[in-house]
Formats: sequence, C-alpha cells, structure tokens
Amino acid sequence: MAAEIVIMAGGEAGQGVQSVGAIVSKTLTRGGFFVFADQDYESRVRGGHNFFRVRAAPEAVRTITLPLDVLIALNKETIDLHEKELKPGGVILYDGEQIKLEKPSECCFNIPFTRIAQETAQNKLMSNTVATGAAFGLMDFDFNLLSKVLDEEFARHGEKVVKDNIAAAKAGFDYAKEHGKAFAFPHLQPRKEVDGKLLLTANDGLCLGALAAGCKFVAGYPMTPTSGILEYMADKGREHGAVMIHVEDEISAINMAVGAGYAGVRSMVATSGGGFDLMVEGLSLAGMTETPVVIVLGQRPGPSTGLPTRTEQAELFYPIHAGHGEFARAVFAPADAEDAFYATIKAFNMAEKYQSPVFILTDQYLASSYQTVNKYDFSKAAIERGPLLTDQEVNTSADYKRHLVTASGVSPRAFPGQGRALVVTDSDAHDEDGHMIEDAATRQQQVEKRMRKMDGLKSEITPPEWRPAQDAEVTLIGWGSSYGAIREAAALLEEDGNAVNTLHFSQLWPFPAEATIEALDKAGKNIVVEGNATGQLAALIARETAHKIDGTILKYDGRPFSPKEIFDRVREEVL
Repeated sequence: MAAEIVIMAGGEAGQGVQSVGAIVSKTLTRGGFFVFADQDYESRVRGGHNFFRVRAAPEAVRTITLPLDVLIALNKETIDLHEKELKPGGVILYDGEQIKLEKPSECCFNIPFTRIAQETAQNKLMSNTVATGAAFGLMDFDFNLLSKVLDEEFARHGEKVVKDNIAAAKAGFDYAKEHGKAFAFPHLQPRKEVDGKLLLTANDGLCLGALAAGCKFVAGYPMTPTSGILEYMADKGREHGAVMIHVEDEISAINMAVGAGYAGVRSMVATSGGGFDLMVEGLSLAGMTETPVVIVLGQRPGPSTGLPTRTEQAELFYPIHAGHGEFARAVFAPADAEDAFYATIKAFNMAEKYQSPVFILTDQYLASSYQTVNKYDFSKAAIERGPLLTDQEVNTSADYKRHLVTASGVSPRAFPGQGRALVVTDSDAHDEDGHMIEDAATRQQQVEKRMRKMDGLKSEITPPEWRPAQDAEVTLIGWGSSYGAIREAAALLEEDGNAVNTLHFSQLWPFPAEATIEALDKAGKNIVVEGNATGQLAALIARETAHKIDGTILKYDGRPFSPKEIFDRVREEVL
C-alpha cells in the first residue's frame, strides 16, 4: 500500500481540470487522508495550460511536492510538459484515441475516456469524469467514496446528471482495474480516521472566520485571487444575515464598507493589488474618521495586471504604508487555511477595538490551494467590540464627543441614531466633537491620539512561530503562504543531517520586534525565504530590529516555493 501519493490532472481551460482535482481531493479526504492540493491556471476562459495537483498522505501535509505518481492527461501538452515529473513506476492516464503519441512510453496507460463517456452517459463531456474514475480504479480505491462525492458535486444539476457522472466514473474505474494490472501500481486503501477534518482553501477559512466574527457586510469588485471570497459570502452569507454587494468599482467597495463600519456593522472588502490601488483614498478616510474595516489584499504578480492568476509575495510594504497621512493599522498574513480562520476573527476584533483598518494579506497560492484542516473551534470566536457606549450611557451623557482624547487613543463609540448621541466626524482635520479645525494644537493632539492606538495593537500581535532544532546553525525565515514549504524543507534538511531552525511570521504589523530579536539572537546564520525580487521581509526585519540579514532565497516567477527547491538552495548556497 502506498503511504503517500501525488496526482496531477492537466489540460486546457474548459476541459474540467478543476473539477477532476476537486473531486480527487474530496474523495481522498473522505477516505481518511490528509490532503494538500494546488491549482495552476492561465488567465483564459478556454485554452491555455491548466493543472491541478493533489497530494495525499496518512499524516498532515502542508504543501505540494514532486515527483508525480499519477498524471491524468486530458491533452497532449500535459504529457509534453509534465512527463518528466513522473517518478519511476508512475503512470500517465490518457486517451489514445484523442491524443496521438508517436512512441508512447511504458508509463502511458491508454484509456478511451471520450468513447467510454459517450457509450456510458451519451455525453463526451464526461470524459474527465471517466478519467477520474480510472485514477481511483488504478489505485483500487473504494468506489463508494467516489460515488458519494460525485453525488454531492453534481446534485445541483439534477438526478440524471448525477447518475450519468457516477456511471461514467464507474466505467473508467472498471476499465483501469481490468486493463491496468501490468502497471503494478500500489493500491491506496481508505483509512478509518475520517471524522473531524475539513478540506478547505484559505479563502474558505477566511470567510468562515469572518462569519464567526460577526461580519455582516461585504463589498467587492471581483479580482483574482479574492473573487472566491465574494462568491462564498454571496452564497453562504445570507444564511448568517450577512450582505454581499457586487459593486461597480473598488472605490465604491471601500467607501461602502467604511460607511457600514461607521454605522456599527462589521464590514469587509476583498481585492487584489490593482483594486486596492483605487481603495487607498478610502483607506485614509477610515484612518481619519477612526472607522473599523477589514481589508483582504490578495497578492498576485505585478506591476499592473502582471500575471493575474499566479502567485507572489511582493506587496508586504503596501498595506503597512498605504494611504496619505499617518494612522494606525494592523497587518496579518495567514500561513494556511486553518490560520486564516483564526486570523480573520482576530482581525475583526482588533479593527473594532482600535477603530482602525486591519489587513489580511494573502496570495493566489494560499487563496486557492486546498488543505485538510481540523474542524475549527468556534469557542475561540469571541467577539470583542471595544469601548461601545450603551443606550443608557448615551442617553445620560450631556455631550458626546466622537473623537474624545483618551490615554489609549481609542474613543468610546456610539452609533449614528443611537439615543441622544450626535455622532459627528469629518475627513478634514477635526476636534474631539468631530468638527473641522485649522489650529495647530488640536491637529497635533488628534494625530497623537490616533497614533497611541499602536501601543494597543502591539500588545495583541502574536509573535512569529519559532521552531528551534538541536545543534542548528541556520535559521529559515518566512511569512504567509511559504510556511508549508519552509517546514517541509527543514524536515528534508534534517533527514540529510543538517538541522535548521525556522522562524515564521503570520502577523507582520505592528512588527513584533522584541520577539524577533530574541529569536535572531539564537538563530545562527539567518536566511529569509520569500516570493519577491527585493527581499521585503528581510528589509523589514533589518529596519525594525537592526539585525543583519545573512542571506535570502527569493522567487518571483509567479509560482510557489516547493520544499525541494528550498532544500537545494540551502545545500548549494548556505551549508
């Protein structure tokens, strides 16, 4: 029995590659395996080369890895590009009647996907379902698990579509079992430990965290990689009393969210770099009016449109410094789908407690990759709203000041229309009452009041995760979505006889300088691993701690790190 398996489905946009990958991932999860799956697709409705990789193992996996055990090729280009990624003994499943190969290698298993789909379901479009069934037949997996997943996936299309897909999958399953014995492929049997696990993307986890945190308003204009957030909230939000509005542009999105926050509603926007460009003026409005709002910024390679469906970590400084003028904010960078849930809850709490914008910084790889996670602990989803005035306090107060100067910088908040409180604010410089001013003393007083919030924000930032290894003389440092690749690279290095420490940041602003300095003092040689060309985290660490950075491992080709390439770079350049 195989202990771990890596499956890739590849083809053009429109051939159902994503459907194959999602069904394979869910079926393996139902079979008790831990799954990590990522997608690679071009910015096209049809055509181009897309693939979906799935890794399944008996223990937790946090990233994708190579080589491949099974390659499901829905077109010839997939074989041309990925055959070299197959491990010895691996198998390529392809339709030889549709894909003409001059000299098929010994690893190629010819299965007539299209003909089987036509004969079984009278629909050649179900050839991808035949291929999915064939992959599980090759592994001699439990077909009942696949059948249940197909039932759930296609239920919305009606009973006939469900039956036809199950029949197509079963025909592919049986064909592979009967004709694939020559490949001696290791079987993958379901395990018993299937309870208490979820298969989610970070976008899913983030949305669940937002709903658990009491988010009731989301505004956005679709942009990869955060469009999935808008889709999820539009679909599921209504069950929890949340409103999702697809607006005409990003300027409207941020201003509507700020307006909702001003009225007392927990609000969120989700966008990417190009969309956030248009939101920056609204961000500064939130800073001046001291209005809570959560902003999800999904990174992708720029400048401009760049590679809109690829991944990068090149906008670390953007949320930290965006906006005209100075005001407090916090920046989270979740490490995975589980972290995204809890980070989002904390983001909403901090936004309201400190009446400031809070960012959740993700990227395409994190947003669209699936991962098996433990069921979330909703008991940790306590809602903390900060100093809100009760109706009694509002009605007994002689004079409400929205921007009252306090030692913490946080003013007690009343909502517009709440009792006798007159809630006044202004985008211009204003006094405690919220009225416009021009005098220097009041201006200075209000700036200092707003900046004092940073002390409170600093007190709540979780320090970076420090994982020391015995006798290690090297530390790998990362942030956000590189977490899984760095963890696994460290494990590979340890197996190779070179133990390394890891230091990983999931909350980046206010910067946890003291905890970072404490770790770096023990780190030995420190190497920052990040997906950009300029070493942004390395620069931030040096700026905030005055610690020397010994080296960087950078990647900026639009693809995520793999554990093996980090391992190779450390071996070649560091050890």
